Amino acid sequence: MASPKGPFKKIVDKLVELKDTSELMMDLAYSSLLLNSHELAEEVQELEEHVDELHTEFELLVLSSGFKRKESKDFLGLIRLGVVTEKIADAAAEIAGVVLRGLEPHPVLKLVIEEAEETVTRVQVARKSSLINKTLRDAQIPEETGMWVLSIRRGGKWIRPKPYVVIKAGDVLIASGYAEGEEDLMKLASGETVLPV
Repeated sequence: MASPKGPFKKIVDKLVELKDTSELMMDLAYSSLLLNSHELAEEVQELEEHVDELHTEFELLVLSSGFKRKESKDFLGLIRLGVVTEKIADAAAEIAGVVLRGLEPHPVLKLVIEEAEETVTRVQVARKSSLINKTLRDAQIPEETGMWVLSIRRGGKWIRPKPYVVIKAGDVLIASGYAEGEEDLMKLASGETVLPV
């Protein structure tokens, strides 16, 4: 197989991005269903288009990598992995589609939705917010607001919330939690309130 440098590294990076994005879609799709959230379902639909583009880029990268004939089985396996990842993304979009079409949920699921005290919100991080240049771990958003970041949208990319991810101005935080924490998160993102030192 090709060395981990050059085209092979790009292929690996693109496949990781494809995998991470499809996993994020599934997380958001289930959350959209359980919380009956149109906002989350819309994010999933946007992500589905993004995954289609990522998958095309991935396949083109693999096909143009100049592999040798004896390596073709390995590269065929990579292409199949990409296809499977896109199918996961398509399934997530179908789950979110249930919410967007306003289909009546199963009676048990309906009870869960009615009993849930959680909400989902999207907030944009303002330039004057004390969240800027803080990692998610340091920002302690759940402790400060009771909201958990499900995803970060930065330009045309979605980022899975990992403790080391640094928050930037303009980021859109997609978060869920108890309804009373929504206003606290909005104030923190806007800069109206400041993180304690």
